[in-house]
Amino acid sequence: MMRELGALTRRELLRIARNPQAIATSLLLPILYLVLFGQAFNLNHISSLSPVPLPPSVFLELYRGAPSYFSYFSAGMTGFVSVTATLFVGANVIFDRLFGTLKRTAASPARPSVIFGARLIAGSMQPIGLAFLVLGLSLLLGHVGLSGLDVTASVGVVGALEIVGAIVILSVMFASLFIAIGFSLQQPQTYFAVVNAINLPVLLTSAALYPWGILPDWLKNVASYNPITLAVNVLRENLFAGASAYYPYSAGVYLLGLFGWAIAMFLVATVLANRALAPQR
Repeated sequence: MMRELGALTRRELLRIARNPQAIATSLLLPILYLVLFGQAFNLNHISSLSPVPLPPSVFLELYRGAPSYFSYFSAGMTGFVSVTATLFVGANVIFDRLFGTLKRTAASPARPSVIFGARLIAGSMQPIGLAFLVLGLSLLLGHVGLSGLDVTASVGVVGALEIVGAIVILSVMFASLFIAIGFSLQQPQTYFAVVNAINLPVLLTSAALYPWGILPDWLKNVASYNPITLAVNVLRENLFAGASAYYPYSAGVYLLGLFGWAIAMFLVATVLANRALAPQR
Protein backbone atom coordinates (compact mmCIF):
# COMPACT_ATOMS: atom_id res chain seq x y z
CA MET A 1 0.00 0.00 0.00
CA MET A 2 2.77 2.46 0.93
CA ARG A 3 4.68 1.55 -2.22
CA GLU A 4 1.64 2.31 -4.37
CA LEU A 5 1.02 5.55 -2.48
CA GLY A 6 4.62 6.65 -3.00
CA ALA A 7 4.59 5.83 -6.71
CA LEU A 8 1.33 7.66 -7.39
CA THR A 9 2.41 10.64 -5.30
CA ARG A 10 5.70 10.92 -7.22
CA ARG A 11 3.80 10.81 -10.49
CA GLU A 12 1.52 13.66 -9.38
CA LEU A 13 4.47 15.74 -8.19
CA LEU A 14 6.32 15.23 -11.47
CA ARG A 15 3.29 16.35 -13.41
CA ILE A 16 3.08 19.55 -11.34
CA ALA A 17 6.80 20.23 -11.76
CA ARG A 18 6.58 19.77 -15.52
CA ASN A 19 3.95 22.50 -15.83
CA PRO A 20 5.79 25.71 -14.85
CA GLN A 21 3.19 27.85 -16.64
CA ALA A 22 0.50 26.72 -14.21
CA ILE A 23 2.80 27.41 -11.26
CA ALA A 24 3.56 30.91 -12.53
CA THR A 25 -0.13 31.63 -13.09
CA SER A 26 -1.02 30.52 -9.57
CA LEU A 27 1.58 32.95 -8.20
CA LEU A 28 0.05 35.89 -10.05
CA LEU A 29 -3.16 36.24 -8.01
CA PRO A 30 -1.57 36.58 -4.54
CA ILE A 31 1.09 38.94 -5.89
CA LEU A 32 -1.57 41.20 -7.42
CA TYR A 33 -3.57 41.21 -4.20
CA LEU A 34 -0.55 42.13 -2.10
CA VAL A 35 0.91 44.73 -4.45
CA LEU A 36 -2.35 46.39 -5.53
CA PHE A 37 -5.26 45.75 -3.17
CA GLY A 38 -3.23 45.58 0.03
CA GLN A 39 -1.27 48.74 -0.78
CA ALA A 40 -4.30 50.80 -1.89
CA PHE A 41 -6.67 50.00 0.98
CA ASN A 42 -4.91 51.89 3.76
CA LEU A 43 -7.27 53.31 6.38
CA ASN A 44 -4.36 54.65 8.41
CA HIS A 45 -3.39 56.93 5.52
CA ILE A 46 -6.99 58.07 5.04
CA SER A 47 -7.18 59.04 8.71
CA SER A 48 -3.97 61.12 8.45
CA LEU A 49 -5.68 63.28 5.81
CA SER A 50 -8.54 64.10 8.18
CA PRO A 51 -8.49 67.38 10.19
CA VAL A 52 -8.77 65.25 13.35
CA PRO A 53 -6.74 62.04 12.84
CA LEU A 54 -7.98 58.96 14.66
CA PRO A 55 -5.87 57.74 17.61
CA PRO A 56 -3.79 54.55 17.12
CA SER A 57 -6.00 52.67 19.60
CA VAL A 58 -8.90 52.87 17.12
CA PHE A 59 -6.88 51.07 14.47
CA LEU A 60 -5.68 48.43 16.91
CA GLU A 61 -9.33 47.69 17.66
CA LEU A 62 -10.21 47.78 13.97
CA TYR A 63 -7.43 45.36 13.02
CA ARG A 64 -7.54 43.24 16.20
CA GLY A 65 -4.06 44.21 17.34
CA ALA A 66 -2.37 44.36 13.91
CA PRO A 67 -0.28 47.54 13.48
CA SER A 68 -1.70 48.33 10.01
CA TYR A 69 -4.26 47.11 7.53
CA PHE A 70 -1.59 45.56 5.32
CA SER A 71 -0.26 43.51 8.22
CA TYR A 72 -3.81 42.40 9.02
CA PHE A 73 -4.51 41.78 5.33
CA SER A 74 -1.34 39.81 4.58
CA ALA A 75 -2.10 37.32 7.35
CA GLY A 76 -5.59 36.97 5.90
CA MET A 77 -4.21 36.52 2.40
CA THR A 78 -2.29 33.51 3.66
CA GLY A 79 -5.58 31.82 4.48
CA PHE A 80 -7.16 33.13 1.29
CA VAL A 81 -4.46 31.56 -0.89
CA SER A 82 -4.54 28.29 1.06
CA VAL A 83 -8.14 27.85 -0.08
CA THR A 84 -8.21 29.33 -3.60
CA ALA A 85 -5.16 27.36 -4.76
CA THR A 86 -6.91 24.08 -3.91
CA LEU A 87 -9.59 24.77 -6.53
CA PHE A 88 -7.20 23.79 -9.32
CA VAL A 89 -6.20 20.60 -7.50
CA GLY A 90 -9.70 19.26 -7.91
CA ALA A 91 -9.92 20.56 -11.48
CA ASN A 92 -6.96 18.36 -12.42
CA VAL A 93 -9.07 15.31 -11.52
CA ILE A 94 -11.77 16.41 -13.96
CA PHE A 95 -9.29 16.87 -16.80
CA ASP A 96 -7.65 13.52 -16.04
CA ARG A 97 -11.04 11.89 -16.42
CA LEU A 98 -11.59 13.59 -19.79
CA PHE A 99 -8.17 12.43 -21.05
CA GLY A 100 -8.61 8.87 -19.74
CA THR A 101 -5.80 9.06 -17.18
CA LEU A 102 -8.13 8.62 -14.21
CA LYS A 103 -9.78 5.58 -15.76
CA ARG A 104 -6.43 3.83 -16.15
CA THR A 105 -5.47 4.71 -12.58
CA ALA A 106 -8.77 3.46 -11.19
CA ALA A 107 -8.30 0.18 -13.09
CA SER A 108 -4.92 -0.41 -11.42
CA PRO A 109 -4.54 -2.59 -8.29
CA ALA A 110 -4.27 0.56 -6.16
CA ARG A 111 -7.10 1.04 -3.67
CA PRO A 112 -9.39 4.07 -3.96
CA SER A 113 -7.99 5.39 -0.67
CA VAL A 114 -4.44 5.22 -2.11
CA ILE A 115 -5.45 7.06 -5.30
CA PHE A 116 -7.21 9.72 -3.24
CA GLY A 117 -4.31 9.96 -0.76
CA ALA A 118 -1.69 10.41 -3.48
CA ARG A 119 -3.70 13.21 -5.06
CA LEU A 120 -4.17 14.84 -1.69
CA ILE A 121 -0.50 14.71 -0.66
CA ALA A 122 0.77 16.08 -3.98
CA GLY A 123 -2.05 18.56 -4.41
CA SER A 124 -1.71 20.05 -0.93
CA MET A 125 1.93 20.99 -1.42
CA GLN A 126 1.18 23.78 -3.90
CA PRO A 127 -1.32 25.74 -1.72
CA ILE A 128 0.91 25.26 1.33
CA GLY A 129 3.90 26.59 -0.62
CA LEU A 130 1.88 29.54 -1.94
CA ALA A 131 0.73 30.43 1.58
CA PHE A 132 4.30 30.64 2.86
CA LEU A 133 5.27 32.57 -0.25
CA VAL A 134 2.62 35.17 0.64
CA LEU A 135 4.11 35.53 4.11
CA GLY A 136 7.61 35.91 2.69
CA LEU A 137 6.55 38.40 0.03
CA SER A 138 4.58 40.41 2.60
CA LEU A 139 7.72 40.75 4.71
CA LEU A 140 9.83 41.63 1.67
CA LEU A 141 7.53 44.45 0.53
CA GLY A 142 8.26 46.35 3.72
CA HIS A 143 11.94 46.54 2.72
CA VAL A 144 11.35 48.05 -0.73
CA GLY A 145 9.45 51.19 0.30
CA LEU A 146 5.93 49.70 0.27
CA SER A 147 3.58 48.66 3.04
CA GLY A 148 4.76 45.35 4.43
CA LEU A 149 3.98 42.79 7.07
CA ASP A 150 5.15 44.17 10.40
CA VAL A 151 5.71 41.30 12.83
CA THR A 152 5.55 42.95 16.24
CA ALA A 153 5.60 39.80 18.36
CA SER A 154 8.46 37.47 19.18
CA VAL A 155 7.44 34.24 17.44
CA GLY A 156 8.80 31.30 19.38
CA VAL A 157 8.90 27.62 18.54
CA VAL A 158 5.33 27.01 19.71
CA GLY A 159 4.04 30.01 17.77
CA ALA A 160 5.85 28.92 14.62
CA LEU A 161 4.42 25.42 14.93
CA GLU A 162 0.93 26.85 15.40
CA ILE A 163 1.31 28.99 12.27
CA VAL A 164 2.58 26.06 10.20
CA GLY A 165 -0.15 23.81 11.59
CA ALA A 166 -2.91 26.29 10.71
CA ILE A 167 -1.68 26.68 7.13
CA VAL A 168 -1.21 22.95 6.58
CA ILE A 169 -4.58 21.97 8.07
CA LEU A 170 -6.50 24.61 6.12
CA SER A 171 -4.84 23.66 2.83
CA VAL A 172 -5.26 19.91 3.30
CA MET A 173 -8.90 20.10 4.36
CA PHE A 174 -10.03 22.13 1.34
CA ALA A 175 -7.80 20.15 -1.02
CA SER A 176 -9.42 16.93 0.17
CA LEU A 177 -12.92 18.34 -0.35
CA PHE A 178 -12.26 19.73 -3.84
CA ILE A 179 -10.42 16.58 -4.97
CA ALA A 180 -13.37 14.48 -3.81
CA ILE A 181 -15.76 16.75 -5.70
CA GLY A 182 -13.53 16.37 -8.76
CA PHE A 183 -13.81 12.58 -8.49
CA SER A 184 -17.60 12.83 -8.15
CA LEU A 185 -18.34 15.11 -11.12
CA GLN A 186 -17.94 14.57 -14.84
CA GLN A 187 -17.72 17.98 -16.49
CA PRO A 188 -15.41 20.97 -15.80
CA GLN A 189 -18.34 23.41 -16.01
CA THR A 190 -20.21 21.56 -13.29
CA TYR A 191 -17.11 21.31 -11.13
CA PHE A 192 -16.33 25.04 -11.22
CA ALA A 193 -19.97 25.91 -10.58
CA VAL A 194 -20.05 23.69 -7.50
CA VAL A 195 -16.70 24.72 -6.01
CA ASN A 196 -17.39 28.42 -6.59
CA ALA A 197 -20.69 27.98 -4.79
CA ILE A 198 -18.63 26.70 -1.84
CA ASN A 199 -15.48 28.78 -2.19
CA LEU A 200 -16.92 32.29 -2.55
CA PRO A 201 -19.34 32.19 0.42
CA VAL A 202 -16.62 30.69 2.63
CA LEU A 203 -14.12 33.39 1.65
CA LEU A 204 -16.59 36.29 1.86
CA THR A 205 -17.92 35.27 5.27
CA SER A 206 -14.43 35.04 6.77
CA ALA A 207 -12.24 37.66 8.43
CA ALA A 208 -9.44 37.13 5.90
CA LEU A 209 -9.81 40.43 4.06
CA TYR A 210 -12.32 42.64 5.90
CA PRO A 211 -11.14 44.70 8.89
CA TRP A 212 -12.85 43.02 11.83
CA GLY A 213 -13.94 46.31 13.40
CA ILE A 214 -16.16 47.33 10.47
CA LEU A 215 -18.05 44.03 10.19
CA PRO A 216 -21.72 44.03 11.27
CA ASP A 217 -22.48 41.87 14.30
CA TRP A 218 -24.28 39.18 12.29
CA LEU A 219 -21.28 38.76 9.99
CA LYS A 220 -18.92 38.65 12.98
CA ASN A 221 -20.98 35.79 14.38
CA VAL A 222 -20.81 33.89 11.10
CA ALA A 223 -17.12 34.64 10.54
CA SER A 224 -16.21 33.46 14.05
CA TYR A 225 -16.95 29.85 13.06
CA ASN A 226 -15.50 30.07 9.56
CA PRO A 227 -12.45 27.76 9.12
CA ILE A 228 -10.50 30.47 7.26
CA THR A 229 -11.10 32.88 10.15
CA LEU A 230 -9.92 30.27 12.63
CA ALA A 231 -6.69 29.78 10.67
CA VAL A 232 -5.89 33.48 10.24
CA ASN A 233 -6.70 34.12 13.89
CA VAL A 234 -3.89 31.71 14.76
CA LEU A 235 -1.50 33.67 12.54
CA ARG A 236 -2.52 37.09 13.81
CA GLU A 237 -2.31 36.17 17.48
CA ASN A 238 1.22 34.88 16.96
CA LEU A 239 2.48 37.64 14.65
CA PHE A 240 1.28 40.75 16.50
CA ALA A 241 2.25 41.69 20.05
CA GLY A 242 -0.76 42.19 22.30
CA ALA A 243 -3.17 40.85 19.70
CA SER A 244 -4.47 38.17 22.08
CA ALA A 245 -6.28 40.93 24.01
CA TYR A 246 -8.58 41.38 20.99
CA TYR A 247 -9.51 37.70 20.68
CA PRO A 248 -11.81 35.76 23.02
CA TYR A 249 -9.70 32.58 22.77
CA SER A 250 -6.06 31.61 22.49
CA ALA A 251 -4.40 30.54 19.25
CA GLY A 252 -4.40 26.94 20.47
CA VAL A 253 -8.20 26.94 20.83
CA TYR A 254 -8.64 28.28 17.29
CA LEU A 255 -6.23 25.62 16.03
CA LEU A 256 -8.28 22.94 17.79
CA GLY A 257 -11.48 24.25 16.18
CA LEU A 258 -9.78 24.21 12.79
CA PHE A 259 -8.73 20.60 13.40
CA GLY A 260 -12.36 19.72 14.12
CA TRP A 261 -13.40 21.27 10.82
CA ALA A 262 -10.65 19.29 9.07
CA ILE A 263 -11.84 15.96 10.48
CA ALA A 264 -15.44 16.62 9.41
CA MET A 265 -14.43 17.77 5.93
CA PHE A 266 -12.02 14.87 5.44
CA LEU A 267 -14.72 12.34 6.35
CA VAL A 268 -17.08 13.89 3.79
CA ALA A 269 -14.31 13.91 1.17
CA THR A 270 -13.43 10.26 1.86
CA VAL A 271 -17.03 9.13 1.41
CA LEU A 272 -17.35 11.05 -1.87
CA ALA A 273 -14.06 9.76 -3.24
CA ASN A 274 -14.72 6.11 -2.31
CA ARG A 275 -18.11 6.23 -4.00
CA ALA A 276 -16.69 7.78 -7.15
CA LEU A 277 -13.75 5.37 -7.38
CA ALA A 278 -15.68 2.21 -6.47
CA PRO A 279 -15.76 -0.42 -9.27
CA GLN A 280 -18.82 -0.02 -11.48
CA ARG A 281 -21.17 -2.99 -11.55
